[in-house]
Amino acid sequence: MDIKPIRSDDDLTNAFIRLENIFQADEGTPEAEEMEILVNLIEAYEDKYYPI
Repeated sequence: MDIKPIRSDDDLTNAFIRLENIFQADEGTPEAEEMEILVNLIEAYEDKYYPI
């Protein structure tokens, strides 16, 4: 697991690509934990730069 902050739209795109690759991860696996972290990072970035 190599998680980095999302600081740009390119980082956001890369986070979405990774999320797509691990989306079906089984609960309790490292990939599931990574998915949870990525979702939180993506949400925080979108809330800051693309508020609704």
